[in-house]
Amino acid sequence: QVQVVESGGGLVQPGGSLRLSCAATGSISSFSLMEWHRQAPGSQRRLVARLITNNRIITYSDSVRGRFVASSDNDKGTFNLQMNNLKPEDTANYYCRVVKPVSGYEYWGRGTQVIVQS
Repeated sequence: QVQVVESGGGLVQPGGSLRLSCAATGSISSFSLMEWHRQAPGSQRRLVARLITNNRIITYSDSVRGRFVASSDNDKGTFNLQMNNLKPEDTANYYCRVVKPVSGYEYWGRGTQVIVQS
């Protein structure tokens, strides 16, 4: 069973920064995809950043590109999201999703809350 745990959320002022971390059972190479999603109140869950693990390519949604930087730490086995120049519209619960190769099974964490307000 794969467990996924997010950490690093909190309350920050507009323009501030936060760093989220996703830790999943197993090494990064044991997954085909690692992703950050977010869900604001009353809205659908949306993809924020995606890591394709076999080629280390990371892609971003238009709403965060240039402000958020995702990275993987092979030693710690984590997928991180550095969020800079945060805006009130970034307020959401942030979830990590990982996908196993071959089976395609997906696993989600319980999320970490980010609140951006003055």
